[in-house]
Amino acid sequence: MTDYARRALVASPTAPAREAAAKLADAWDWVQPDEADVVIALGGDGFMLQTLHAMLHRRQLAVPVFGMNLGTVGFLMNEWRPHGLDDRLARARPFRVAPLQMTATGVDGRVHTLPAINEVSLLRETRQTAKLEVTINDRIVMAELACDGILVATPAGSTAYNLSAQGPILPLGSALVALTPISPFRPRRWRGAILPDRTRVSLKVLEPAKRPVSAVADQREVRDVARVDVALDRARELTLLFDPEHALDDRITMEQFAA
Repeated sequence: MTDYARRALVASPTAPAREAAAKLADAWDWVQPDEADVVIALGGDGFMLQTLHAMLHRRQLAVPVFGMNLGTVGFLMNEWRPHGLDDRLARARPFRVAPLQMTATGVDGRVHTLPAINEVSLLRETRQTAKLEVTINDRIVMAELACDGILVATPAGSTAYNLSAQGPILPLGSALVALTPISPFRPRRWRGAILPDRTRVSLKVLEPAKRPVSAVADQREVRDVARVDVALDRARELTLLFDPEHALDDRITMEQFAA
């Protein structure tokens, strides 16, 4: 059991999250996120990703986040309940997630380095099919993939965009990442790969002038890329807290049986 004495409260700008924050406002003497032992996040999955990215930016890697769902899906969140927070925090199970690091080189030669907690995705910018060269650990494994795009997903993100693209659900603690094509045209039957999370993935854009491609790290986009390198960033591990009966690994397991 852990006593989180200094608590920060952050909320999505939506009306339900703001109303929930108002209910909690007088319950504790809240501190700023950069002074906290734990952050309470109110909102949906998108707001949770926003909160985690802010913590990466502030280098608050050791501060756990306990989210409560005031959004739509809330896969990364616990159930919203305004009472019993002391007990819930004391009993919460930690889950550690290491983000991907995307290094995107533009056709102009500029290099952009961004973290991604869910996935890194490459997407065609026009009606022209994207053509990509796929390299794994410095070995070209596919000389030309014609597709709408491709993504690299973590276990935490495997039930998001990756699942919508028919990618596999990855159990937490599996030390795996998913490499999933988006509407592959050639080779038509290739459905992706499951790779050890120590794998380095490099994606080269073929014919970038004719077939421009953008790269997206979670919600941040870099347009007109020539090459994208993706690897797990173990030095920037984050911690999520979950109620024992609502743990993320259990949810990922049950998602595989959803209709």
